[in-house]
Amino acid sequence: MSLTILYRSKKVRFARSFSKRQLVTAGVLVFGLMMISSRSTHQIEESYARINYTQTGLEEQRKDVQRLRTDTKNQVTGMMMKLGEIQGELHRINALGSRLVEKANLNPEEFSFSELPAAGGPENTLEAEFPTDNTLLEQIDSVLATLENKSQQLLALESILMNHHIDEERYLSGRPVSSGWLSSHYGVRKDPFSGMPAMHKGIDFAGKTGDTVVATGAGLVTWAGERYGYGNLVEIDHGDGLVTRYGHNHQVSVKIGDVVTKGQTIALMGNTGRSTGAHVHYEVLQNGQQQDPLPYVYRKKK
Repeated sequence: MSLTILYRSKKVRFARSFSKRQLVTAGVLVFGLMMISSRSTHQIEESYARINYTQTGLEEQRKDVQRLRTDTKNQVTGMMMKLGEIQGELHRINALGSRLVEKANLNPEEFSFSELPAAGGPENTLEAEFPTDNTLLEQIDSVLATLENKSQQLLALESILMNHHIDEERYLSGRPVSSGWLSSHYGVRKDPFSGMPAMHKGIDFAGKTGDTVVATGAGLVTWAGERYGYGNLVEIDHGDGLVTRYGHNHQVSVKIGDVVTKGQTIALMGNTGRSTGAHVHYEVLQNGQQQDPLPYVYRKKK
């Protein structure tokens, strides 16, 4: 089998014959060229697609980084503003501590409340958009150290002031009644029931039923209720072996275990127990022994 190509014109006449083998070879070559051309086009399309995909991914990453940058900037700004607020609070603590030290007549050299915090507040704009490495952390660490120092000083100052306050509060002074008059002194007197001489181990303040009875010093209530001879009794332990008693009350306003303050109402005056009229029987005991309460009544207040 063969193929003859004939071409004829007025001037040229051309004829060419191709064998079967040549035709097969030519067909294979044409098919190969077509395959190569098709594959190259496909590879170019794939390359374009990959480039577009990469560009899209980079754009999304750029947007993510931008959002992260914005969020980080806002967080840093917020942190620095909060840091400024804390430093402002430290200034107020310094002023308060200095006033308390002065009021308590303490040595100001023992308390450094007048010293300013080590770190400064934030500026209106962030330096170079963000703080330099470790700048913000160093400021925070400095403020935390200052806060810890001020906290320890305030605790020490509070302890000192509380001790002063407790000593002042439990210092016995004044009358156990808000109104009334001294009707019977401490010592030997004529017993109002038997008419015989008897030791009176307290002093009496007469008044009206329902008048308020107050604690003459801060302490712990160790008795609140009826007791033989005293009627309705309130007993307060002021520490260091010092105890006060308030007898013949019409009504008791506290209970055992209560902590009372100086001048607090603890009962209402009455006529209960071994009594001939409305009054308060007031006793002061030191280490279990009754003392004359009158010096405590008229002693100067701290």
